[in-house]
Amino acid sequence: MKSLSIDIETYSGYDLSKCGVYRYTEAPDFTILLFGYSVDGGEVQVVDIANGESIPAHILTALTDNRIVKWAFNAQFERICLSRYLQDIGCFENTGYGIPQDTVGGYLNPEAWKCTMVWAAYMGLPLSLEGVGSLLGLEKQKLTEGKDLIKYFCAPCKPTAVNEQRTRNLPTHAEEKWDAFKSYNKRDVEAEMSIQQKLSKFVVPDSIWDEYHLDQEINDRGVALDMTLVKEAIAMDTRSRSELMHRMQTLTELDNPNSVMQMKQWLCDQGLETDTLGKKAVAELLKAAPPELADVLSLRQQLAKSSVKKYQAMENAVCADGRARGMFQFYGANRTGRWAGRLIQMQNLPQNHLPDLEQARALVRCGDYDALEILYEDIPDTLSQLIRTAFVPMPGRKFIVADFSAIEARVIAWYAGEKWRQMVFESGGDIYCASAAQMFKVPVEKNGVNGHLRQKGKIAELALGYGGSVGALKAMGALEMGLTEEELPSLVSAWRSSNPSIVRLWWDVDRAAMKAVKEKTATDTHGICFVYQSGMLFIILPSGRRLAYVKPRIGENRFGGDCITYEGVGGTKKWERVDSYGPKIVENIVQATARDILCFAMQTLRHCFITMHIHDELVIEADSRMSLDVVCKQMSQTPPWAQGLKLHADGYETDFYKKD
Repeated sequence: MKSLSIDIETYSGYDLSKCGVYRYTEAPDFTILLFGYSVDGGEVQVVDIANGESIPAHILTALTDNRIVKWAFNAQFERICLSRYLQDIGCFENTGYGIPQDTVGGYLNPEAWKCTMVWAAYMGLPLSLEGVGSLLGLEKQKLTEGKDLIKYFCAPCKPTAVNEQRTRNLPTHAEEKWDAFKSYNKRDVEAEMSIQQKLSKFVVPDSIWDEYHLDQEINDRGVALDMTLVKEAIAMDTRSRSELMHRMQTLTELDNPNSVMQMKQWLCDQGLETDTLGKKAVAELLKAAPPELADVLSLRQQLAKSSVKKYQAMENAVCADGRARGMFQFYGANRTGRWAGRLIQMQNLPQNHLPDLEQARALVRCGDYDALEILYEDIPDTLSQLIRTAFVPMPGRKFIVADFSAIEARVIAWYAGEKWRQMVFESGGDIYCASAAQMFKVPVEKNGVNGHLRQKGKIAELALGYGGSVGALKAMGALEMGLTEEELPSLVSAWRSSNPSIVRLWWDVDRAAMKAVKEKTATDTHGICFVYQSGMLFIILPSGRRLAYVKPRIGENRFGGDCITYEGVGGTKKWERVDSYGPKIVENIVQATARDILCFAMQTLRHCFITMHIHDELVIEADSRMSLDVVCKQMSQTPPWAQGLKLHADGYETDFYKKD
């Protein structure tokens, strides 16, 4: 036996979508119902565990044999569920695959597992078995009735008179449905195997599987949560929202002042008309609103804070040992290969700007609502700023937080060969000051000579690197930062004329990609290869990793010119035909390269107990003796495939996670 293809169906009293697979398997009633498998691509077998059948002994042995490769679609689910099941039946005694000081727990070693979903993502395909099957035109596709069967057998049901007040449906309650469920389980294994067969000529490199295994190790390790802080924050938010709502009802005499329709009508009756009550709109209204209306708008702003949702997500996801796991989806952004956030959504945590973060944190932990209200006034905002601090190292350890400085700006300058920018990075200069100086032809120093121009340099850097124009500046908040509408076009022109090599990179990439698709050939520019193969456009990065664009062709853009179109997830979040062009493709390339640099750093630091990674930042649960400088120096090492790229990492040590 060389490989096993696996699909399982499970039952748990916990809601998988809210708690994630690690907590899901900790439910007292968790069990595996069906175990579908194929040995070395042979006929699929289904073991009906719910009806007393047992997984054959040689298959149980194979599950813990790291020499045998286990395949599944979204393999993390199968691996974690089977880890729990094997412990329950006494076939998996070890406490994990890490070293004793680690917290990866009693999970099957991910190095023996490969994931068909990752393979699909690497090829730019959808992240669902149904979506991949449909796109590839598989002969044996996922059965569409599966959702109803899963809802019926895999989760608790509401007790009714019809079902004799039961809270769970068993096979005996609907034998025909159960037979259909077994067929569904078998078909899923067949569909997964068909995907492997269809994609067999597009082999995923071993380096990607190694990254996946490291990702799984980080997800298995998880990160500790300060549950005292979490529970008190939820209680304080509940009290705060109740009091804010009461005050708004008193001021407005509305039944539900949280209703957008009711509030807009009330404001209109007071002489203040608005089309929206979005965050930016309310902030603008507050600037000119009379005091009595400003009070109501301010209260609405506080009520609109959704910080408690993050705390509730923490409460849902936390495992029995106090750690949250499964927060990172490998290749979740399959256009670039970057990670996506899951459960607590680490990628969009609110920032913290409180100067006395530790004091505010202590007040929440001890439940001192009155003191918090007196000292900080806006309780929802304070709780929002404390979200990051709920992540803590285990006792006796510290967090080392390190991130890359201006990573995308460095990468695009390296690709383009924009020498003045590379000199700034090499000398350790401030890119925002240097950009403003280049644009306005005067010296600019932070908090010094022409320091007011730094803000213009910053907004230009953030908005214009990927072909953005006036609209991008506005979207980035240029007007809120004090820039006028009239000066935005000249700002765009100044940035582009200061960065001719980057502008050239955009259109060189555009021409190379268009040629590859038009002529179904291979081209290259700036060290990047563009290859058309089997109805796919591949962009080969210096790291050797490929970006995949499905079914590319030449289409027409909104200006009437030629552009590349391909199939992918578009602005509607649905699978559709998407337009692209040089600057957008450069954005994909730069972000994908930044991702590869982060992966290189993660690999070199994998022995250091990485617990989190957010964008270009690593969080390590470190022994008290570990050196921050050594970690930053290691992160600053340039990968061998990126000669000439100047990297810099900086960081800090802390007893709880925060934005330094």
